[in-house]
Amino acid sequence: MRGWSMPFLRTLKLLLPLMALGALFLAMPDLARAAALPTSPLVIKTADGVEHRFTVEVATTDAERGQGLMFRTAMAPDAGMLFDFKQVEPVAMWMKDTYLPLDMLFIARDGRIVHIAERTVPFSLATISSGEPVLAVLELNSGTASRLKIKPGDRVVHPIFGH
Repeated sequence: MRGWSMPFLRTLKLLLPLMALGALFLAMPDLARAAALPTSPLVIKTADGVEHRFTVEVATTDAERGQGLMFRTAMAPDAGMLFDFKQVEPVAMWMKDTYLPLDMLFIARDGRIVHIAERTVPFSLATISSGEPVLAVLELNSGTASRLKIKPGDRVVHPIFGH
């Protein structure tokens, strides 16, 4: 090529793949958004006495709750995210930028499940309401509530509920 020195062309040839990788990285969702939060154990006790154990990430700040499981593409079968709202209030969730279909369990101050929204639709902007004031929401993989026969009235055992 006229006007281009050979060392410059060699350097450009080496840099092009790195530049392409950088462009791909910039096009991806912010990796910090998908970063995992600290985890803790959680147990759901069903009415028939069965205990189901999970390891959950706990979202306690507005930023963490706002991020939730957005941009995640996989979650272990025994994992979930617990949204601690710090006070009892009506809660509404949505699935914007959420790739995973989820079950949402709405939980009262005493740990009692008061409502379950099963098999929520990824990327939906539809509002999913608690139906009554709650302290927390537990998100699990879609179908978990049905598979484990978890129903309203069952109890969630975790430190945020005083257990």
